[in-house]
Amino acid sequence: MPGTVRTRRALAAFGLVAGLALGGCAFDSTRASDDDGPLVIGFVNGGTTRFHTCLQRAVVKTARDNFARIITADSHQDAARELSNIEDMIARKVGVIVIQTVSTDALEKDIAKARSAHIPVFLTSVDADPSDILGAVVVDLKEVGELDAGWIADAAAGRQVRVGVVAGAPGAASDLLVGGFTKALPANAKVVADQPGMFDAAKAKSVAASMIKAHPDLDYAFVANEEMAFGARKAFDAAGATGVQIVTVNGTDEGLAALKDGRFAATVSNSAADMGQLAVENTIALLRDEKADKIAKARIRLVTKDNADIAPVYCPTDD
Repeated sequence: MPGTVRTRRALAAFGLVAGLALGGCAFDSTRASDDDGPLVIGFVNGGTTRFHTCLQRAVVKTARDNFARIITADSHQDAARELSNIEDMIARKVGVIVIQTVSTDALEKDIAKARSAHIPVFLTSVDADPSDILGAVVVDLKEVGELDAGWIADAAAGRQVRVGVVAGAPGAASDLLVGGFTKALPANAKVVADQPGMFDAAKAKSVAASMIKAHPDLDYAFVANEEMAFGARKAFDAAGATGVQIVTVNGTDEGLAALKDGRFAATVSNSAADMGQLAVENTIALLRDEKADKIAKARIRLVTKDNADIAPVYCPTDD
């Protein structure tokens, strides 16, 4: 990431940097509220997909379990709104801001704004220059894609097969995920279509319908999250392409059920519950100068019908 946020380099090295001390502009890590009450955590969420909803539920629950106050905001996949939410958190004098960003390109302004107010920033899903942030919990999206590609490599067993890709929204996260998948495919698996589904089930259904019409001999489809995968499954089935095997990402309860009944062939568990809990726990530990990885790596796992019963919990239950 050039400047304060080394977007491409940091994202390419998810989880490989840890334990570096904060530098540059000093953070007031003891700041909590006007009356020196409990730590106030501002959580700026990126959207309202199942992942975002479950992540926020985990963040809120863990904050309250640790006697912290929590203020949340939703950026609705809009970078300008994300910056406005950061400014609002500053005005509300939170002690720390946790960000699930809508775009790594937006982070430079977000972090600079918070640093100018001496408020530390903790990131979920992606990282940044370690000297600019309190810490992060990151997902190795490249590896997520590679795990799904590895399943196809095994399933195809050397046969010449055709693969379709329903990506997310154009940007670093989807690009890394899809790039990890396509680059890890074996030579006998040819990508014949690659279109964005915008992390929206209805859009993904439309994309899949067009894809199967253009490529009726499709063997496999990689879909960038399970919400879209359900839309894609409906489109394939409606076109009579029940044999198209879908590999996807998340590991939700609904996704695991789809593995068991054959609607999905594989998914990569990326637990929002784990990420949200670890984000808050590490935020508090790092503010207290306690032992915690500055850049922690979220747990991921390939899940199929055979091991679906032991997959990690994706979403915290309501109290």
